[in-house]
Amino acid sequence: MSLTYELLASDHRARRGRISTPRGFIETPVFMPVGTRGAVVHLDQRDYSELGIEVVLGNTYHLMLRPGAETIDALGGIHAFTSWDGHMLTDSGGFQVMSLNDNVEVDDDGVTFTSIYDGQKLRFTPEDAVRTQEQLGADIQMALDVCPALPAPESDVFRAMQRTHEWAARAKAVHQRDDQALFGIVQGGIDPVLRGRSAKVLASLEFAGYGIGGLSVGESHREMMPALSAAIAELPEDRPRYLMGVGDPVRIVDAISVGVDMFDCVLPTRLARHGTVLTSQGKLNLKNAKHARDDQPLDPLNPMSNGFSRAYLRHLMMVKEPTAARIATLHNLWFLLDLVERARTAIEEGRYEAFRLETLKTWA
Repeated sequence: MSLTYELLASDHRARRGRISTPRGFIETPVFMPVGTRGAVVHLDQRDYSELGIEVVLGNTYHLMLRPGAETIDALGGIHAFTSWDGHMLTDSGGFQVMSLNDNVEVDDDGVTFTSIYDGQKLRFTPEDAVRTQEQLGADIQMALDVCPALPAPESDVFRAMQRTHEWAARAKAVHQRDDQALFGIVQGGIDPVLRGRSAKVLASLEFAGYGIGGLSVGESHREMMPALSAAIAELPEDRPRYLMGVGDPVRIVDAISVGVDMFDCVLPTRLARHGTVLTSQGKLNLKNAKHARDDQPLDPLNPMSNGFSRAYLRHLMMVKEPTAARIATLHNLWFLLDLVERARTAIEEGRYEAFRLETLKTWA
């Protein structure tokens, strides 16, 4: 297996681990910034290094349409194409196929959809998802799943889960690259029984790791946690668990407390572009008029932004200067990367629950 997971320390169910791949090591829990089309918005690979990013997530849907998986493959794969020698993970593209198209047709074999770029009608199967991601060449790829929009009728959630299981088995059967790990994805909506059942089926297929998809898509935090815990309980201890699409501090620290190892989300970069930053005192809206003459830094603890006043960054935001979004993006990503680093330390020192409660005081 090209990817292995080592448990280094635990504090109740919270885990401090290390993922090993042919490229190197990933310290967990880990937050993975999203570079949808091959780059994190407003940043480049020099910024990744300065921030200490370990994994960048790329989006298969967008990359296979522009510039095309064949083009990226011909140019040496996603790492050579983007000039990034750190780890990369590509999602299957399934979520975008389902969410970005009004006329999606899903059947047992796969999905038919329309390209958002040129309107071309396209067909995508679990086998296509694997082969496309093998061409892209990331270190970790995800099996194609069916993610129903919540709330959804129980029958729809159940059928989506069944198809996800069938597609996972087909993905596993065609996966060939020894230097690329394949993760399966647990589905089942917010029903803990279905989540546990889905996790059992995926675990029996012996993937290198497991994504938990279809959460943080509109349900409340109170609804999410029992479903997440039920899935985690049925997944093997010696494989990484990846909660997909979660990036707010409350959900991150609570998910770590039940055994999640990996996170990704567009939240920190999206908030930055709209003038909201994450600080040790909570969210701060830079567009608020009270910051017009505020000479304080965004957060004195954050080295990505503490040389700039709130008044200056507010000015840049109000005049739509792109530099503001860049600084705010660096700031927000540093905040989340620091959050998971402090979580790792808290687990090692046996004080994770105190760390979690301290975080919730600010963010809950």
